[in-house]
Amino acid sequence: MINDKIETNIAGGLDVPMPRMVHVRQRFATPRIVNVGKAVADQFLRPEVRATVKPGMTIAVGCGSRGVANIAECAKQVVAELKALGARPFIFPAMGSHGGATPEGQREVLEGYGITEEFVGCPIHSQMEVVELGRLVSGMPVYMDKLAAAADGVVLVCRVKPHTNFRAPIESGIVKMLTIGAGKIIGATTLHTEGMDRFGTLLPEAARLIMAKKQFLLGVAMVENAADETMLIEAVPGDRIFDREPALQQIAKDSMARLQFDEIDVLVIEKIGKNISGAGMDPNITGRNCRHTAWDMKPFVKKIAVLGLTPETHGNATGLGSADVITMRLYQDIDIAKTYANVITSTYLDGAAIPIIMNTDQEAIQLAVKTVVRVKPQDTKIVRIANTLEVLDIHVSEPMLPFVRANPAMFEIVGEPEAMKFDAKGTLYPMLARQHEHASA
Repeated sequence: MINDKIETNIAGGLDVPMPRMVHVRQRFATPRIVNVGKAVADQFLRPEVRATVKPGMTIAVGCGSRGVANIAECAKQVVAELKALGARPFIFPAMGSHGGATPEGQREVLEGYGITEEFVGCPIHSQMEVVELGRLVSGMPVYMDKLAAAADGVVLVCRVKPHTNFRAPIESGIVKMLTIGAGKIIGATTLHTEGMDRFGTLLPEAARLIMAKKQFLLGVAMVENAADETMLIEAVPGDRIFDREPALQQIAKDSMARLQFDEIDVLVIEKIGKNISGAGMDPNITGRNCRHTAWDMKPFVKKIAVLGLTPETHGNATGLGSADVITMRLYQDIDIAKTYANVITSTYLDGAAIPIIMNTDQEAIQLAVKTVVRVKPQDTKIVRIANTLEVLDIHVSEPMLPFVRANPAMFEIVGEPEAMKFDAKGTLYPMLARQHEHASA
């Protein structure tokens, strides 16, 4: 049983000398779209896009569970453009097992991103029934949301981004949302039972079956820059998906941010959540993935301390198993049912494993520092980030400054060294600096 406070014997205690921290800004190119609505409208001026929509069609517009920049604005404009072409759109959650795999939970996720009936201008139909569309050569059934399957056409609004568990020409994006997202919990579970290492070939195979059975009209793909801002929006007709999505995937990979260090002793992450990454914290940033997942990514991080969950994740703590230590407040915010529904669907059960729990932020960070072997606490190389989407503005410990100063093309030192600040309850004060304010237009 875990009480509100954990008492344990730690040799020497946790009062270790901590290095001072410095606000540093990582340098990346950050081109962005200023007017998302206009960018979507411009895509619907293309003849090959307009030709996919016929007057009178009922169109199911799928939206997912990620915290994609400008997702509500994009969805709203897509709905407006479909209406202008004479169609009758409705939105459905295309998010597999997320939101606790319930109609109410999935609607709540969409509304949390601003996707409401009032804002987007069309009905939202959230339910969990599916229909089987057919079977792959292996005999595996392929499913789709029942209402989406009954519509005259399907459009997906999604982000194209590197996946958190496999590498292939097509990873997270249109194909994944069409197969896993639109398949609800049963479709997502069925595909995941084959293992994510097979997704590179399995998901395109399933997508081809779906497109042979149903009118998949468009994928409205969004790509983000290193500052988590919309840099590209492209409407991809169904017959161009397998040619175009790999190119968009490469753009996303080339544009994403990272922590520009080979090795970090302690990575402090303020918050994780499903709106941040499918893995709660993106392995493309942390360098650390699920057990038994082949993953050759930098940096090498010795200890990860996670302090809290995002409000938008609604208690879904998927991915906390990749941490070494968490806080009591994070533990108490976990919705076990939602977390388990998501993790069991993925088949990577260590995603819900509970790490060492410390009573406060201060204790969690001190424990991580204390347990880095062969490094004195005051010499620990620490990086602190808000979450794995926001990694332009970071805090690094003084022992990392020689590397930072030696690489002015990669870093800008913004602040002066100062000690980490905690309140009387041991809660770490928020990082004051946030990205976006400096992003170029």
